[in-house]
Amino acid sequence: MKKVYRDFFFHFDITAMLIILVAFGFYVLYQGVNAFTFLALFLGMGLYAFLEYVTHRFLFHMKPPKNLFFLKLLKRLHYDHHVEPTNLKLLFLPVWYSLPFAVILSSVAYLITNSLTLTASFVMGLTAMLLIYEWKHYVAHVSLKPRTSFGRWLKKTHLLHHYKNENYWYGVSNPLFDIVFGTLKDEKDVPTSSTAKDLEGRDRVAQ
Repeated sequence: MKKVYRDFFFHFDITAMLIILVAFGFYVLYQGVNAFTFLALFLGMGLYAFLEYVTHRFLFHMKPPKNLFFLKLLKRLHYDHHVEPTNLKLLFLPVWYSLPFAVILSSVAYLITNSLTLTASFVMGLTAMLLIYEWKHYVAHVSLKPRTSFGRWLKKTHLLHHYKNENYWYGVSNPLFDIVFGTLKDEKDVPTSSTAKDLEGRDRVAQ
């Protein structure tokens, strides 16, 4: 059990984001907390939850690009994770993806708020939700049984995404946007996909 937790918290990509979360947290506390900093925090969390679904569905599951560089990026970000779902080297989002993603969003937040403190709080929300996503994703793929029925259900739906049909159950940390966009289905109503473990091979199947 200790190894399960150690493998998560001491994985480089997770440790790096934890350090960022703590550093920004200290900065926000030093500057002073108020209702607006909490609002910025929750907005960051909400936006990441939405982008989790959107990027998973429309970016990570896009048709294989012809450009070899972009194909290689997608293979590392997601395609190869479907091939080897339990490989920790492929499970976590790499820092080289997460950090530029956060920098772009925080730059927009600063342009809107003109406040470093609110921007820092917003980044905390993004990072906190990223880590929640990573933890839920990790739990879905390791031999760790969630304590709550909701957690067990989330794990089940994610495994259905991997082993039943890759075109449904995109939400990892929450099912909200699967409900909104109609990709939360009863497993009995969904056919088994031949490409759930081979996203790169979908073009070959279509042909």
